[in-house]
Amino acid sequence: MTSGKPVRWEERSFEEIAAVRDGGIDLCILPIGATEQHGPHLPTGVDTMSAEAVALGVSARTGIPVLPALPYGCSPGHSRKWPGTLSLRPETLSKLVLEIAEWVGHSGFTRLLILNGHVTNWAPLRCALENIRTDLPAMRIGLRSLWEISADVRACYEYDGGTNWHANDAETSLMLHLRPDLVHMDRAVDEPNRATCCFFSYTVDRESRHGVVGLPSRGSADFGEAILSLAVASLADQLQGALRERTPLEDWVDAPPPAPAPPRPSFTCTSPGDQS
Repeated sequence: MTSGKPVRWEERSFEEIAAVRDGGIDLCILPIGATEQHGPHLPTGVDTMSAEAVALGVSARTGIPVLPALPYGCSPGHSRKWPGTLSLRPETLSKLVLEIAEWVGHSGFTRLLILNGHVTNWAPLRCALENIRTDLPAMRIGLRSLWEISADVRACYEYDGGTNWHANDAETSLMLHLRPDLVHMDRAVDEPNRATCCFFSYTVDRESRHGVVGLPSRGSADFGEAILSLAVASLADQLQGALRERTPLEDWVDAPPPAPAPPRPSFTCTSPGDQS
């Protein structure tokens, strides 16, 4: 545990960064967000500010350095209906993260967590992870989205919009806690998740009238503070273990014999033509 001051990469000299590395912390956090519409009541930087807040909270607890947050993500699905969205192509985001990881490695850090704050960043970031672990074998790479940090955090994000939430209670509450000066609750509009039963995927302008999915009118600073505290505490605990993590085969040498295999799931197969 540290004194409570986060380690911001951009605020440190090269000697200070080397001191962190040589002090036994070879892990960095890269927060990645987006710049995109979040309904009429929230600023376009919600995803970036949320990811950075969690990263800095974790850093304050652990001393793990936080790289400068990336404010651009993969947001073309938010369409051109609403002004404010600035998007990268998926392949651009993936390549950008690979190049950042290369330079993190040049500074002597061998572990990197990509901390994602935007839902549709996940696919290009997963591609970046594949490229990093293949092209940079000395780098241990992890990917977590904010809502994946724990089951409790996921429940906070998904209770009012399912997996298709956007600018909902959770995001509104986080911003009411972090930057209440940027939130306009008098403009908040609740909208249901209209895509629940859809087979195909649609851009946000074909799902939502106001760029919202969920119940932002419920937003409160207290709920936002609770979400942030849950996320920071859980991720900080996970990363304390990640600092010492070995590869699965390295750990397997010391592991006990595997437990008996679980039973297969039981189900009945019915052919398409069987009407009985």
